[in-house]
Amino acid sequence: MDIDIAKANAALRHASAGEVVSWALAQGRRTIATTSMGRNAAVMLHLVSQVDPSVPTIWVDTGYNLRDTYVVAERLIQDLALNIHVYSPLMTSERRNAIMGGIPTVDDEERHREFTRQVKLEPFARALAEFQPEIWLTGIRREETEHRKTLDVVSLDDRGILKVAPLFYWSEADVEAYMAEHHLPSCRHYFDPTKVHDGRECGLHTAA
Repeated sequence: MDIDIAKANAALRHASAGEVVSWALAQGRRTIATTSMGRNAAVMLHLVSQVDPSVPTIWVDTGYNLRDTYVVAERLIQDLALNIHVYSPLMTSERRNAIMGGIPTVDDEERHREFTRQVKLEPFARALAEFQPEIWLTGIRREETEHRKTLDVVSLDDRGILKVAPLFYWSEADVEAYMAEHHLPSCRHYFDPTKVHDGRECGLHTAA
């Protein structure tokens, strides 16, 4: 990747989120956006759709989402006219539950690692193989995890993809204000079985 990351971060540090999205798309590279369809996923979906709704948006549906997640997701897909591409695990959740005895706890590291691979990493790997992105628009924010504090608005993923995070320096209050300003629906009932609790990575941003 021949983009000067340090220079890009200096230029984008005080840019608006919309300007960051526009910068990423102006690079003329194969670009995807991703979504978890989590609690305030509508912010990134709205931002990207306002700049270019044709950007492929990848949603890895683990099969363990709650009803509220699916209801809000369908509303966003329709209202924002998203170019959505859903990737699901190769095995159904019911079959996996029968084999694994339910969702492994994070204390059972080996089984939970395999669970995460099946429901999140393998479907995402298929998405990357299909779209072969050079730029990845992501909704990660600095304050969310310790790993993310080591990144910036623009960073190079271990897979060689340029990761661009328009919301990187946003606070939770900033997110809530944007949701309210644009009257965006929120998925208040959301559970990521690969994270289990706040502050953990699901693996998409740490995989090589």
